[in-house]
Amino acid sequence: MRRLPCKDAADASGKSAPLEVLRIFLRLGLTSFGGPVAHLGYFREEFVDRRQWLDEASFADLVALCQFLPGPASSQVGLAIGLTRAGYAGAVAAWLGFTLPSAVAMVLFAYGAAALGGAGGRAWLHGLMIAAVAVVAQALLGMMRALTPDSSRATVAVAAAVLVLSLPATVGQLAAIAAGAVAGLCFLRGAETGARRQAPPLGVSRTAGTLALFAFAVLLFGLPFAAPYGKPLALFEAFYRTGALVFGGGHVVLPLLQAEVVPRGWVGNDAFLAGYGAAQALPGPLFTFAAYLGAVIGGWSAAALCLMAVFLPSFLLVIGALPFWTGLRDNRLALAGLRGVNAAVVGLLLAALYHPVWTAAINGPGDFALVSVAFLLLFMWRTAPWVVVIICGLAAALMAAL
Repeated sequence: MRRLPCKDAADASGKSAPLEVLRIFLRLGLTSFGGPVAHLGYFREEFVDRRQWLDEASFADLVALCQFLPGPASSQVGLAIGLTRAGYAGAVAAWLGFTLPSAVAMVLFAYGAAALGGAGGRAWLHGLMIAAVAVVAQALLGMMRALTPDSSRATVAVAAAVLVLSLPATVGQLAAIAAGAVAGLCFLRGAETGARRQAPPLGVSRTAGTLALFAFAVLLFGLPFAAPYGKPLALFEAFYRTGALVFGGGHVVLPLLQAEVVPRGWVGNDAFLAGYGAAQALPGPLFTFAAYLGAVIGGWSAAALCLMAVFLPSFLLVIGALPFWTGLRDNRLALAGLRGVNAAVVGLLLAALYHPVWTAAINGPGDFALVSVAFLLLFMWRTAPWVVVIICGLAAALMAAL
């Protein structure tokens, strides 16, 4: 028997209560394994096929908008869907429901990892670091196929990697993104353009959008001046800037956050990579890794601060871009610059795969053998990342015991 669409209680305008949005996204936050691409698949099944909150064209346009913006694309699509159904309160409800399950789990892991002081605990954490190598390598291959499908964009990616590895961390990353945009404007104008689609049905005025973009810019350029006046401000500035500059998906947050927290001594490199490996075993957005880092730095309060800071740019950018998206997506110069930025992002991830991911995790033939098996499971056997993380942890503990 054909399953009938499930439509939630809504008023005559098709709106839902924020609590209804929270309930649905909380379930998705507890069950959405597989990373950003899988998250979008869950959203499409839930909100296009099952609940019919959006039609296919509107959902595709939301995905295109959020791919265009920096930040976690799947979380931004969730924010936009919540905004569609229940206004700004719905956007907050969607974010809370989708984010809190994995954020709480990451904070608990931070406390548990601190208690693993014995040899077995250290071996388990090293296994998570090895799993991170395989996950980043798989993400890199997927991004290469999508974002560098030709020789011009592949060249931009390799040049960006060289730039990142040659300059100080933050300077190199910003320079690579800027150089990628310039290269796109100069050399990538003739690449393919997307099909035209109708604008998504989101009621955000141009005034509200302009104010959100203004707030985004004020925080991005103003927070560095406030950062020296206390560690909480320094944390908020570092994580906000990271959330504002992450093009290309959640895995790109790795090199940006590593450059912020490890050189300053806030988090050790081993603890950083162990947390990143653990994040692969959880549902929900990878950006909740910020909660783990905050917990390592300063407990629950710092975790909440870092989590809000890294996601705040997504709120402001989604609200700010929606009223102007129709014109922007048809601008050939804007699309060319974005193609260059996306190619540079592949270079950032390529550089991160070498340092700090590979250099910190792979210390000998046994580690290389384990990461090879992990990559085989992920790439060829399509094993779920959380399963690979557990296998790597157990295997590393077993090798340490032998």
